Amino acid sequence: MKAAAAPRPTRVRSYFILGLLFAAVLIATHLPLVSLPYFWDEAGQFIPAALDLLHDGAWIPRSTVPNIHPPAIPAFLAAVWRIGGFHLESTRLAMLTLAALGALAAFLVSIELSRKARGAPAFLAVAMLLVSPIFFAQSMLAQLDAPAMLFTTVAVLLFVKNRIPLAAAACLGLVLVKETGAVVPAVFALWLARERRWRDAAWFLIPVAALAGWIGVLKSRTGHWAGNDAFAEYNVWYPLHPVRLAATLARRVYFLGAANFHWIGTAAIVYAWRRSTLFRDRSWRIAGSIVAAHVLLFSALGGAVLNRYLLPVLPIVFAAMAAAIAMLPRRARRLSAAGILAGLIASNFINPPYPFPFEENLAFVDFLKLHRDAADYLAHWFEDPVVQTAWPMSAELTRPELGFTPRKLRVHTLPDMSPATLGAIDWSQAQIVVVFSRDWDPGTNVMRWWPLARLWENVYRFVPNATLAESRQRVPFPIDATFARGGQWVDIYVNPDLPRIPHVPERVARAGNFVRPRTAALSVAEDSRGRP
Repeated sequence: MKAAAAPRPTRVRSYFILGLLFAAVLIATHLPLVSLPYFWDEAGQFIPAALDLLHDGAWIPRSTVPNIHPPAIPAFLAAVWRIGGFHLESTRLAMLTLAALGALAAFLVSIELSRKARGAPAFLAVAMLLVSPIFFAQSMLAQLDAPAMLFTTVAVLLFVKNRIPLAAAACLGLVLVKETGAVVPAVFALWLARERRWRDAAWFLIPVAALAGWIGVLKSRTGHWAGNDAFAEYNVWYPLHPVRLAATLARRVYFLGAANFHWIGTAAIVYAWRRSTLFRDRSWRIAGSIVAAHVLLFSALGGAVLNRYLLPVLPIVFAAMAAAIAMLPRRARRLSAAGILAGLIASNFINPPYPFPFEENLAFVDFLKLHRDAADYLAHWFEDPVVQTAWPMSAELTRPELGFTPRKLRVHTLPDMSPATLGAIDWSQAQIVVVFSRDWDPGTNVMRWWPLARLWENVYRFVPNATLAESRQRVPFPIDATFARGGQWVDIYVNPDLPRIPHVPERVARAGNFVRPRTAALSVAEDSRGRP
């Protein structure tokens, strides 16, 4: 009996070492980025919510619009800040720690699912995850999707190992991180009901009940089950247009099956499916049903159609791709593994020829550095200006705790930066107008093709932002400074009569992106990724 129990400490120690290894890789590769300011939804939702909890004990945010997102991640961040202080670095390192646990869970679930595959495909699966652009970006951001990936992967691992109470506990953690995580216990309960394991299925009522309790509290405090009407309209009702549903489903399938060189792994899965029974046992069918449920759920929910919503099932997809690649002939196996890893790494630096959210690769780094430099410039050169700009820069300039500006500036928020909005500004009253690239808009942007552009505007109510040339045509003020990185840009237009503070912002000068004001057509381009 004692001899049989001896290997357990070795296994636990091995997993602990692997977890430390994944944490070391993530921290080392993100170390140059941990001082970056907060990005987009971090700035708009999760950091303000965590600060409200830290300072006021408010589980429902007061300094930002409340919504249905559960409070686990704000509570986690508030606890980290209470121990280590409120710093950009403490936030980033805390999120990277969760991501490292997610990578370890991905490794273990790949081992469990791939027992019939040749070799050790779990190492390829976790390597794919670590270099995947969406995971690399999200692993350091204070958002919900990487932590949801951790709990989803742990829940799947425990469920296929038939550890039902522990799987239910993981699902409880999942729904307290992200409300849409309820799809996982629902799928598990359906599997168990199908197998007539009613008592086991009942365990998965616990996370659903916990989520219902949170929604009840939210409704009692805000008057709306989703926290506010606009959130429900945009994320629940707006996506249900038939054309939007079909387009979103196609985009979900494209992201998981083709984008970022995923097509190599998809081709291997097709080969393995036709040549073997690898994916036909119970464990793979359970895992596949979780992936399918997420694709369908996030085709029907979420107005923004962000690919990070699919991050919770990416470890399963990569496990399938790695297991399938392991079934290929030796030469094809080596070429496929090298090709998909090289493609994933390259996709961190190379943007696609169509609009995409900057948070899906290293483009978000350029965005944050540009906005930090522009905010620093405004704070140091102008004493008390009124800046007209759009979200998210409007928040970046008014909340110093977000890491962009050393002091709060006065801002008038524009609804968007379309040519019509810029043309409607009262220039006789304007002091400073900041226009920036909110979306990736390359010269080869296929969405600028007239039929697609009209479809996007009519079906998605999409209002395109002014291009660099369009904004310069419509703004009558001279350009005081321009900042540019990696195809993104920020233009600062200043009323010539506005006085300035006569000193150079030190951080902007150090960044190598500083532009001395009052010079015609100022422009300094700095590209950390080697693009012109």
